[in-house]
Amino acid sequence: MMQDAITSVINAADVQGKYLDDTSVEKLKGYFKTGELRVRAAATIAANAATIIKESVAKSLLYSDITRPGGNMYTTRRYAACIRDLDYYLRYATYGMLAGDPSILDERVLNGLKETYNSLGVPIGATIQSIQAMKEVTASLVGPEAGREMGLYFDYISSGLS
Repeated sequence: MMQDAITSVINAADVQGKYLDDTSVEKLKGYFKTGELRVRAAATIAANAATIIKESVAKSLLYSDITRPGGNMYTTRRYAACIRDLDYYLRYATYGMLAGDPSILDERVLNGLKETYNSLGVPIGATIQSIQAMKEVTASLVGPEAGREMGLYFDYISSGLS
């Protein structure tokens, strides 16, 4: 079940039957302090999602063997599936960034993904390369501070596939 930073902090205290300690309060302060930045970044990403994905593919995959005949992105159907997956990762990374918590990525993206990709012969290295390109392209659009925040969620997806 998806949590946000607030729910995560409260649940941790509740399980222990304690009031929020200084560390918990600081975590919440940091979450609230960056709230406007995260909302602005999410709006920018939503308005530019197609461009982010297009530039990421161009940067990481387009001119490699993967898009040539015999490659895993060859044929329109495979290419479209790759684009669909990248859009999915971008959207869920944005949700995680807004919530300030990566739990949605485990639940809705990573659970069984590596196994599925392996069984379908999807090249995980190329997938991670495209996710890292998406991290760079996104950071160039949303700015360094929001880019670092989004980077945490792209890296989380990448490490979950590794």
